[in-house]
Amino acid sequence: MATIDLAKVATNTLKNVVSGENVELQSLWREQPLVLFFLRRFGCQVCRWMASEISKLEPDLKASGVSLVGVGPEELGINEFKEGGFFKGDLYVDEKKKSYKDLGFKRYTAVSVVPAALGKKVRDVSAKASAQGIKGNFSGDLLQSGGMLIVAKGGEKVLLHFVQDSPGDCVPLEDIVKALGISANNIEKGTMPQCNDDVCTR
Repeated sequence: MATIDLAKVATNTLKNVVSGENVELQSLWREQPLVLFFLRRFGCQVCRWMASEISKLEPDLKASGVSLVGVGPEELGINEFKEGGFFKGDLYVDEKKKSYKDLGFKRYTAVSVVPAALGKKVRDVSAKASAQGIKGNFSGDLLQSGGMLIVAKGGEKVLLHFVQDSPGDCVPLEDIVKALGISANNIEKGTMPQCNDDVCTR
């Protein structure tokens, strides 16, 4: 897992999808620890499954005073994502993708995304998503990758910085809990879906 200098991203802005308000990233961790989940895109089947998995921790995060925030690289697909109830935290959009870039979340090329999306990790996750009835679409930026950033209250330190290597990579729920130093009752893992050429690349 990579390391990051918070000062590099603290003043980056995100747009709240409900209020439309633009806020600085540092405002989200000023008063409480923060789990920031960066999705590849809102229509991605694998991302929707990951969002639903992370959301299993929401009651424990809330009880421990930890904020849960999801970030997408564009607004396209946000309404369907919200209606699907995939994520229990607040949602924001990084319209300029500046935080994605500064946090090292790579962009695929039209050539490199195909083998990445056909990898075993992605296929495994997609199968789990399908088994749970989670579907996706091919709208939006298909080339952006994502990851996770967990920050201590007040930005004292980065507790976890995770960069996807494959579109099927995600942080295990146990690692999120461990990084925060909290206990959790909702760690039972779901079946992970896969990302293949029918799910992630078109």
